[in-house]
Amino acid sequence: MKRVVVTGVGAVTPIGNDADTFWQNIKKGVNGIDVVKSFDVSQFKTQIAGEVKDLEITDHIDKKDARKMDRFTQLGLIAATEAVENSGLDMEKEDPWRVGVITGSGIGGILTFEEQHTNYLQKGPGRVSPFFIPMMIGNIAPCQIAMKFNARGVNENVVTACASSTNAIGTAFRHIQYGDNDVIIAGGCEAAVAPTAFAGFCNMKAMSTRNDDPQHASRPFDANRDGFVLSEGAAFIVLEELEHAKARGAHIICEMTGYGATDDAYHITSPIPGGEGGAKAMELAIKDSGVEPKDITYINAHGTSTKLNDLFETQAIKSVFGDAAYKVAVSSTKSMTGHMLGAAGAVEAIVCARAIEDSYIPATINYETPDPECDLDIVPNVGREQEVTYAMSNSLGFGGHNASIVFKKYTD
Repeated sequence: MKRVVVTGVGAVTPIGNDADTFWQNIKKGVNGIDVVKSFDVSQFKTQIAGEVKDLEITDHIDKKDARKMDRFTQLGLIAATEAVENSGLDMEKEDPWRVGVITGSGIGGILTFEEQHTNYLQKGPGRVSPFFIPMMIGNIAPCQIAMKFNARGVNENVVTACASSTNAIGTAFRHIQYGDNDVIIAGGCEAAVAPTAFAGFCNMKAMSTRNDDPQHASRPFDANRDGFVLSEGAAFIVLEELEHAKARGAHIICEMTGYGATDDAYHITSPIPGGEGGAKAMELAIKDSGVEPKDITYINAHGTSTKLNDLFETQAIKSVFGDAAYKVAVSSTKSMTGHMLGAAGAVEAIVCARAIEDSYIPATINYETPDPECDLDIVPNVGREQEVTYAMSNSLGFGGHNASIVFKKYTD
């Protein structure tokens, strides 16, 4: 098997429109949740979200091209471009058939769907845009990224709800391990802060209704958590075969060593009680890395701030780690960013990569009231300087999808 390393990162999030700003704000405990600005939420039970702020799309994408893209693709293309630039790749020197793109988006172009459906109802079928379908479909994001960089290798979009971009990164990892590609731009993008999506999640009673206090609405593992906070964003990493990266003198951020994926086969939205499926994904990722649970320094938890998810993920970690569960640092950065659905795993993969590179474990903010059933070391409220040798990221999606990935400090 080939060794796989991370050589570039890029992000667009509610707490920063580039990877460096995002990471510095993670370390500061900055919160990106506020009252929704993009549409009227006065009729909704939930009125808060994590929206990307102060981003002018046409500063990054030609105006004519941007008009042919849904927002999820726009955000994805911006984050992927930063990741490639950050990696130092010179695509003119690469074999395009050895460079791939794998993205994750659970919902895709819902804003375009809403707009064009309104056109259809109000103006008739003749007024539906000819770009409607290629703007809406999830696989158009990797297509646009591939066209920009002439990346002709594997090209896919993974749809596994909130596990989408973690599965995308895991799939990319395997392709490089097996020697199919030298480089893959992998990550996720989501822009589902939209009226229809909001209505659906509200009526599921899945989202926080702490509208009068948005800064404290996302509170993973806290006893008073009342639901997740929907967010938008994108994140990409450049995964590269080790010898390929060394040959071009790339800066290596960290190494990727493990991937595990399972399904609960239990319920369309609820995780299986006890977190058995998530536990198995963690076990597989750790085994794939060739280490023991006690070797993991840090877990970036899925930690959505919902009652069942946080409880069952805690139980899953305990079942995998045993006594070591109380020695591993666990935090949920969704306390700051909210939940970016299909893009969440990629954003949190960057957190793990930077935690290793900077020897810093970020906090779970908004932790005020301990939940006796969620009694792990969740790094409450303030991050800590600590060397991180192995970091694991968990993602658990509707449909019972579970994915875990492991990164380690790079040593030659």
